[in-house]
Amino acid sequence: MSEGHWQLEGTAAELYERYLVPAITTKWAEDLLERAQPREGEAVLDTACGTGIVARLAAKRIGRGKVTGLDLNSGMLAVARSVPTEGVSISWIEGSALDLPFRSGSFDVVLCQLGLQFFPDQRKALGEIRRVLKASGRAALSVYSQIERTPGANAFVLAMDDVLGRDASRIKRGEHSFADPTQLETLLRDSGFNAVDVHIVEQLIVFPSVLDYVRFQLLATPMTVLLKDQTEPQREAIIAAIASKTMALSRPAMLAGGRFIFPQQAYVAIAQSSR
Repeated sequence: MSEGHWQLEGTAAELYERYLVPAITTKWAEDLLERAQPREGEAVLDTACGTGIVARLAAKRIGRGKVTGLDLNSGMLAVARSVPTEGVSISWIEGSALDLPFRSGSFDVVLCQLGLQFFPDQRKALGEIRRVLKASGRAALSVYSQIERTPGANAFVLAMDDVLGRDASRIKRGEHSFADPTQLETLLRDSGFNAVDVHIVEQLIVFPSVLDYVRFQLLATPMTVLLKDQTEPQREAIIAAIASKTMALSRPAMLAGGRFIFPQQAYVAIAQSSR
């Protein structure tokens, strides 16, 4: 991260990789890999890989083996292919998590970081993960908890609805659709997994400012659709208004030194294939 405000050059996927990955998703990726413990020589799949941080960390960790990253978004994959990697080479494949283009029993480990909540058919996606796992394989997944447990995001969605009208925050709230860890555990068990272990995990998120957080939420995520019909001055005015409201709704401790600091909570599951 640079000093002061972040810059706005690049596509949404490029901005996501440049700013949101180091600020948010790298922390969750490191935690997920530490729990999944992929080992040297294993075959690892990162499904809904985005710009590839989980796959890159897995490739560096295993040293020898096979790592595959799959995503439906070609823009995200283009960025993933452009980022240097360490360790084993990564195969980047465009495809759906609901219809994985792999033979049954192809992987020792399947990872899915903060993606399950977006799938239109979660049971089908989990069934596909179980299908492509070896009989002794394991899945590691994370999903955000309810939005009230991430106060920065909660202040942001309230501000969006206030500035843009009711339901403007629908996409962001969709990231937090899992109400409790039991919901994730039940979904995994009903999809044929056993030895399911779900943990409640928190990470401390730090942005240079509230304005930076709001700007990159609206310009580097699916929420870009909210501003797509606006001119540049209109976009900046909306971003500034939402940032101002977000700041007003935030606790003083979240605004220390001009930065935007808040805990973010997720449920992280490790599950064994029961085949």
